Amino acid sequence: MEEQGKVRLIVVGGGTAGWMTAAALIKLLPGRCDVHLVESEAIGIVGVGEATLPHLRSFNERLGIDEAEFMAGTRATFKLGIEFRDWGRIGDGYIHPFGTFGRGSGDIDFHHYWTRLYRDSGEAPPIGDYSMAVVMAYLNRFRLPDPDPARLESTFSYAYQFDATLFAPFLRRLSEGTGARRTEGRIVDVELDGESGDIKAIRLESGERIEGDLFVDCSGFVSLLLGKALGEPFEDWSQWLLCDRAVAMPCRTRTALTPYTSAIAMESGWRWRIPLQHRTGNGYVYSSEFISDEEARQALVSSVEGEPIAEPRVLKFKAGRRRRSWVANCIGVGLSSGFLEPLESTSIYLIQAAITSLIELFPNPDISPADRDEFNRLIDMEYDRIRDFLILHYHATERSDTPFWDYVRTMQVPDSLKEKMELFRERGRVAKYREGVFLDASWIAVYVGQGVIPEGYDLRAGLPGSAALRQAMEALRSEVRTTAQAMPDHLTHIEHYCPMEAAAA
Repeated sequence: MEEQGKVRLIVVGGGTAGWMTAAALIKLLPGRCDVHLVESEAIGIVGVGEATLPHLRSFNERLGIDEAEFMAGTRATFKLGIEFRDWGRIGDGYIHPFGTFGRGSGDIDFHHYWTRLYRDSGEAPPIGDYSMAVVMAYLNRFRLPDPDPARLESTFSYAYQFDATLFAPFLRRLSEGTGARRTEGRIVDVELDGESGDIKAIRLESGERIEGDLFVDCSGFVSLLLGKALGEPFEDWSQWLLCDRAVAMPCRTRTALTPYTSAIAMESGWRWRIPLQHRTGNGYVYSSEFISDEEARQALVSSVEGEPIAEPRVLKFKAGRRRRSWVANCIGVGLSSGFLEPLESTSIYLIQAAITSLIELFPNPDISPADRDEFNRLIDMEYDRIRDFLILHYHATERSDTPFWDYVRTMQVPDSLKEKMELFRERGRVAKYREGVFLDASWIAVYVGQGVIPEGYDLRAGLPGSAALRQAMEALRSEVRTTAQAMPDHLTHIEHYCPMEAAAA
């Protein structure tokens, strides 16, 4: 220990994971640790333009980051949800919203009333018509949520779409301004303690040796400490999540600046569209078993809007996670711990979840095996539940028009997902969790959006008379749309709230 009770914490790798870790630990554990980040500018980062989940807002708030300053600095836009096109059937579309369906209150979940309406007549308006976030997104409207929980304008949340290459430098300035140290250099050796198996030190190409008490591996896919030095096995989930590559290419924004990310199904995977203030991020996530890299490049180039501002680049990955994310005195954060494709924008959330758990279970001053086990339990739970949610998108499809979609439609899925799907199909019940990222509305959006309609519903939803129910549902639908229409245009809100500097355009 550098001082009595003060942990020498070494963060290996920069990028989003490294600088989020450094910024959070130096700010939220003042006096508990000395934060030293080691990175090499010669090693690039994966960032291709990130879409996020609403949880990042609370992370930024805890660090005292001004939202407008952050958004201007990363050229960000607002995000109300994720649009899915052609997933259940070609021509279908829906939005997974950040918010509730209906008013988000009451003893009976709103989707039970919607299911009754559907089952009574064989049809019903899209369930998204009863979501503030969905209707705002499709109308390109935005304003900050109302703090009054009694108002309809309080029933949605939001995230950000921002330039990932600008987020890490933003956090670096914050971290170094509050006491974090940074060393430039490439790591060439990791020194282990022969008795404990702990990491004692890292050695740089320059010959410098850096000792530490606790090491955080943010080295990306290479997993320099957790995977290579400590040999922690990787659990491969590619039998369920087939996509193992992505080709990415940014373009100049030409169409409306939408407050949502798009995930558009393609022949052998899906294509993302992420609108930022200065450009639109595009990418094709695909399975190399069903399409070649060159075919994927051509498919992306022919599909995107606007003028390309960079050449397409191919990224390779494998879905899965390390068996444990905390081993000995090393914690894997971000890609060094695991990877789940960007379909639901969970990469930064998983970084945040690991940082939050590390802060709560931080050594005091020695590492407790019980704390380490609890950290691994929490991270495993996050990965496993997100895995099931992602698989649902592929498996809940009626498409058989290409070999890829026919395979995922008929593949065997984990028992944990099979049980969830059966529970929803039978009575519209969503598995309840005390912990985890995706709540009821998220699962309902994907189930219903892709044609998994419950056979039954909560019996209490059958108590209102049919005419009264139809009238109340139509009144709510009308109120949602009228409320959204009265809001400012998304671009207008950005121009007043968080415009990027003109020189950056």
